[in-house]
Amino acid sequence: MSELTSMMNIGREMARKLKYVGIDSVEKLKEAGSKEAFFKLKTAYPSVCLVHLYALEGAIQNIEYNCLSENKKSELKEFSDSLKG
Repeated sequence: MSELTSMMNIGREMARKLKYVGIDSVEKLKEAGSKEAFFKLKTAYPSVCLVHLYALEGAIQNIEYNCLSENKKSELKEFSDSLKG
């Protein structure tokens, strides 16, 4: 299993939080997808924000999170907003 910190946008702190919620490898993150991973993080760490979701998606796509398409950013923002109630 590959280390999460080998992925773009995933630093030690993000990797630690992902491991805490049961996502402890690159393969598990890709399998879960950015939305499910973000939902798990948001449940355990309510202060995670939209940028975390962008970072997760960027990691899965192997691009810098600020290079995500506007359509993808809109989709992810809508998902993040839906978790607020």
